[in-house]
Amino acid sequence: MAVASTTLEGTALERVHKLTQVIREGGDEAQKLRRLPDETVNILIDEGIFRFTLPPELGGEDASSMETIEVLEAISAIDASVGWNVMIGSEINAMAAGGMDKDLAKEVYLDNPRVIMCGGGGPGTIPGKAVEQPNGDYKIWGQTTFQSGCHQVEWAFMSCPIYESEDAEGPIMDEAMGMPKMKMFFVNKSKFEIVDTWDVAGLRGSGSHDVKCDGAIIEKKWRDVELVSLPAHYPNPVFRIPVPLRLSYNKAAVALGVGRGALDVFEDLAQNKVPMLSSGTLRERPVAQYRTGEAEATVQAARAFVMESMREVEDELHAGAEHPSAEITKKARLACTFAANACMHAVDLIHNTAGTTGARMYSPLERKLRDAHGCASHRWVAHPLYETIGKLYLGHEPDFEFQGA
Repeated sequence: MAVASTTLEGTALERVHKLTQVIREGGDEAQKLRRLPDETVNILIDEGIFRFTLPPELGGEDASSMETIEVLEAISAIDASVGWNVMIGSEINAMAAGGMDKDLAKEVYLDNPRVIMCGGGGPGTIPGKAVEQPNGDYKIWGQTTFQSGCHQVEWAFMSCPIYESEDAEGPIMDEAMGMPKMKMFFVNKSKFEIVDTWDVAGLRGSGSHDVKCDGAIIEKKWRDVELVSLPAHYPNPVFRIPVPLRLSYNKAAVALGVGRGALDVFEDLAQNKVPMLSSGTLRERPVAQYRTGEAEATVQAARAFVMESMREVEDELHAGAEHPSAEITKKARLACTFAANACMHAVDLIHNTAGTTGARMYSPLERKLRDAHGCASHRWVAHPLYETIGKLYLGHEPDFEFQGA
């Protein structure tokens, strides 16, 4: 990993280990607030944890996809809500840097070294509207769901269909795609309001509330900011990884961390818990030994599959490809889907094996059970993708999401 021009000590992964107690305490408080505490966010910013994925010229450490996975996994093993916030913030920070003019990027990132971004969308999103103004600005309306970490960000991404005018009955249609013309908008926090909608079990502390715009003006200066731009502005291969795959491996990293953290908690618990009507500790029970072995194999295999496939993605890009091939994209997306769902299964196994201890609200296993299910429900790694990817292995043609481009 390249060295950033900062005073930070050690790699991002080393700094995460140093912040273990801060992450744990922040994660506990986040369960009550339903978002990260400001104090935790500020410490993570001070340690460069939201910027390690950026290019060095923007104050980052130029992390590869594998290095990013390692950092997010380590945070999420301590607390998944903190890990999810760092995942979104560092992910969107880097993607936006790759999708905007380099001079504009210097203004965004160097003038405000504490900048964090978010982006969302999905079920519950209220269809928006964007109308281009005579001077090149856009005026936008809409409410977008799942804007994780929105309380601490400077910028949010929102997608809106384009209308000819404010009173038009429907959006402009893209005849080739058979759907409305859409545009991603880069929206400053001064332009949106946060709607309190995030009251969930899994990833409870992620602060994934809605962001709402009501006739916000997006200046012409920001209209061309996207989440990816080709040819890439920076040499790091991650800037040529398509958006769907990039969103996938980051989510898989959090799931891997939850699986690892749950196993660590259980293996410690098993040393001391004496089950009811038993003369020995849980570690002596064959069922605990069996399920520990199965869960360890599951989590380690999932991690190895993700790392192997992402290494193949980056090897292909290092060799000169403009973007990953459809074949390698298919494998990498399968690995990410498997990781999230396999880790959920592993956490289910060991949570059940822990008995009533794991069900108590004070138990770390209880939160990790919720978080594992939260990770595996995300659209970019959720189980319905098995069917989609399975069709590709059976010879069906890939759609745009799996073509690599």
